[in-house]
Amino acid sequence: MSKLSFLREGIRHLKTTGTIFRSGSALCHAAIDRIDFAQVRTIAELGAGDGVITKYLLDQMHQDARLIAFELSHDLCDNMRAIGDDRLVVAEDSAEALPQWLQKSGLEQVDAVVSAIPFAAIPEQVGQNILNNAYEHLRPGGLYNQVHYSLKRLPWYQATFASVEKQRVWANVPPAWVLYCRKANT
Repeated sequence: MSKLSFLREGIRHLKTTGTIFRSGSALCHAAIDRIDFAQVRTIAELGAGDGVITKYLLDQMHQDARLIAFELSHDLCDNMRAIGDDRLVVAEDSAEALPQWLQKSGLEQVDAVVSAIPFAAIPEQVGQNILNNAYEHLRPGGLYNQVHYSLKRLPWYQATFASVEKQRVWANVPPAWVLYCRKANT
């Protein structure tokens, strides 16, 4: 998808895309940082957009790994389907449906979650449901990486995860935050 096409999609569906700019390479690298790709076999990507972070994940993933990428926009899902990687499952659905998609795939949990859902732009209860589902289905010790453009929802993560670290990504337009959240091992 071109930058202009993404801009148009972002303007048409700002509440679900959360931005009018594609994530730059610095943000994509930060979004997948700290994932142990040698160990991780199942990843959920929430708010996958046109697949720009998806491609970075696929480039690093083990050949036996699986990526379930959630996105509401049909056009953006078509872009992800065009990637043509058998490890990628495009879930044209709300990230609230993570439990159902895991069940369809014969899975109970994921090893890691990467999310670019614009939680500040969607209804608070929907956001809480998505975060709670992701946490419940994340394996003990699993990593949840969240891209944000503000820290408005930081207390959600601090109340949910055993540890939360944040990194500012200045080399993105606009500058963004990545929150690295780890689930307790117990």
